[in-house]
Amino acid sequence: MIKSRPFALLFLLPLLFAAGFAMAQPASYTIDPSHTHVDFSWNHLGFSHPVGRFDSIQGDFTFDPADPTKSSVTVTIAIDSIDTGVKALDDDLKGPAFFDAVKYPTATFKSTQVQLAGAHGLKVTGELTLHGVTRPVVLDVVVNKVGTHPMRGTQAAGFDATTTIKRSEFGIAKYVPNVSDEIAISISTETFVPKPTEAAGQ
Repeated sequence: MIKSRPFALLFLLPLLFAAGFAMAQPASYTIDPSHTHVDFSWNHLGFSHPVGRFDSIQGDFTFDPADPTKSSVTVTIAIDSIDTGVKALDDDLKGPAFFDAVKYPTATFKSTQVQLAGAHGLKVTGELTLHGVTRPVVLDVVVNKVGTHPMRGTQAAGFDATTTIKRSEFGIAKYVPNVSDEIAISISTETFVPKPTEAAGQ
């Protein structure tokens, strides 16, 4: 059962542009891992829809105000950070029958295209690499807010994103179709422009 959420930061680029950042210089944003959640769910034998998440997420994106379509985002998720709330299931999912976290320790998302989708929406196309397989994925994104973060005092942006993938396409097909092939993914994230001292420490 899989999750590739969010991967996701490029989503707010056109909105940032439209909101008046066209005069700004290109900036690099960082994902705030303490305010980023990548959740996934599946159908279990038709009876329920269990939910899991990944707890270790890192990433950043570059916003080009002159041409948001040239902006880019990359996200990396540690497979070993999976958490369903059931240790036995976590261990099973990390094992060779599913994610095989020892052989494939990370999942990555790299954007290839961003398009506007309504007043507050975006479609972000990218390549998801999971279980050693790379396939295209499209994220449906809602931009929540862009502005100065009241606690950090730096430019910040937040958004939600959703997508659905078929795990069998990534070579994870055990128990299909009794346990659903389709995995629903939802992402919520905050991102920020690091202060000069933070950037120097990276």
